[in-house]
Amino acid sequence: MEHASLSITGSVQRTFWRFAIPSVAGMLVNGLYQVIDGLFVGHYVGANGLAAMNLAWPILGLIIGFGILVGMGGGAIMSQQRGAGDKAKASSSLTASLWLILLLSIVSSGYLALSGSQLLSLQGAEATAYQWALDYISVFQWGAIMTIASGALPMLVRNDDRPNLATFLLGIGAVLNIVLDYLMLGHWNLGLKGAAIATVISQATVAVFALHYFCSNKASIRLALEFINLRKLMQVLKTGSSGLVMFLYFSFIVAAHNTLLLKYGSVEYVSAFAIINYIALLYYLIAEGLANGIQPPVSYYYGAKQPKHIKTTMTLALKIILGLGLCTTLVANIFSEQLIGLFTTEQTGLVQITVEGMRLHLFALCLDGFLFVASVYFLSVGQNREAMLVALGNIVIQIPFLLAFPAVLGTQGIWLALPLSNVVLSVIVVPILIRSLSHRTEPVVEMKTKQGLPFF
Repeated sequence: MEHASLSITGSVQRTFWRFAIPSVAGMLVNGLYQVIDGLFVGHYVGANGLAAMNLAWPILGLIIGFGILVGMGGGAIMSQQRGAGDKAKASSSLTASLWLILLLSIVSSGYLALSGSQLLSLQGAEATAYQWALDYISVFQWGAIMTIASGALPMLVRNDDRPNLATFLLGIGAVLNIVLDYLMLGHWNLGLKGAAIATVISQATVAVFALHYFCSNKASIRLALEFINLRKLMQVLKTGSSGLVMFLYFSFIVAAHNTLLLKYGSVEYVSAFAIINYIALLYYLIAEGLANGIQPPVSYYYGAKQPKHIKTTMTLALKIILGLGLCTTLVANIFSEQLIGLFTTEQTGLVQITVEGMRLHLFALCLDGFLFVASVYFLSVGQNREAMLVALGNIVIQIPFLLAFPAVLGTQGIWLALPLSNVVLSVIVVPILIRSLSHRTEPVVEMKTKQGLPFF
């Protein structure tokens, strides 16, 4: 037996760890091959390769975000319906999620074919970095469905009360991607296109195994034989939209920083930004894994009308995520040159740029984790408007910082824009989160928001 089923009578702390540990482990394993990608590209392709991947990433962010949308939206609805004791509706929501994966994949392939090169040019990409980035994203024109499915399906498996299986699926993809990266870049010299092919093959493997699970007798919630139901599709879209916007926020951050760093600095600054992102990735993965891990029990407790269990779960999660963020910032400042050396053996100029950028850019890292956990909490309890506030607020508040600071402080202003905007947004979100944890007690299985916000 993998686990005991979710219930309202079991230990809240034990349930928290039962979902959090596999979720964090899955994200770490899944993220490991992103770091390995960076290590292979940095050593086999060089600084221009790292810059090219960083230029491609925001464009692929929409496709990856679609997977988050379906996984978090469909998963939250499934868990709330399971908590309310309605497995038939949960099965129907699962089927709607799969239809949505297919439809969004068609949209994604067209988006890359029509807009990929233009979006690279808008960031200021040119010469070698432009061509390599274009080679990378071209692979995802035909592999978009695998990217979306591999992002969504493990989340849906986790919401079927199988967190360990979800982690195992991500582990399979990670190990396969590392092996294929080694072959594609280290032996066959296929460059960034080879790295992209390795990723898509690994994602396809995860998707096939997850889909097989939902068609098997081992699944608690099995696929229902239903055609497209627009009402259910819209329900998943509405519930998961904040997750998509939150992920697009990260794409916006990368794209905006790439553009400004090329304008006020050089391609070296984009390479430095890529290295900083790889170093911070460990914390981001743990924060995302923890947030994804609390989503199934919080949604279940909400459906079962257990607000005290929700508050206990959130308190534990926030203590961990804030403490870990502070520790990560400390380590990054003390061992900055050693960490940077993992990704480049090039000139000291790149190292100096990265050290300065990392110390300015990551000083409020813990607030990134706080905002992500807060957004997932709001989504889990049906407060879609509040979840969207966090997601859109990240972008809206940061724009003035990105416009004003570089003009005055140059590249230092670019590094500071993100952490300072996170401070402002956190001041807004904290009282809303406290109010929600203190007063909301009734579930909204159909995802209708009962509370308004004073800002919109």
